[in-house]
Amino acid sequence: MNRVSRCAIAAVISTLALATNSYADSLAMNGGPEIEKTLTTFARNFDVKYLSDYQNQMDQPDAADAFLPRTADGVQHIQAAIKSNGRLAEKLAAKGIDVKNVVNAEQAADGSITFWVR
Repeated sequence: MNRVSRCAIAAVISTLALATNSYADSLAMNGGPEIEKTLTTFARNFDVKYLSDYQNQMDQPDAADAFLPRTADGVQHIQAAIKSNGRLAEKLAAKGIDVKNVVNAEQAADGSITFWVR
């Protein structure tokens, strides 16, 4: 029984340590320089949400995770990062999105990105 208890305690400690690291990474990945760096090389699928739908988003259960506005400089930096990634800019254009209208980008834990557009 003593071995089983030790293994269980070790498993719990390991799980908590890994969960804490993942959470810490997710907090930082949407900060200005981090998201901008990600956008310069991003080549995966993405989602687009419109500011006009922001109120509907706030009514959802995960509203605390919803769009956080960027400063004017932050918006310019995000747009510049997108423009520097020609392939991403082309994919946005193919969906009818002008980079000048992108006001935010948020990366989820699975690596996907949601662009907020005005």
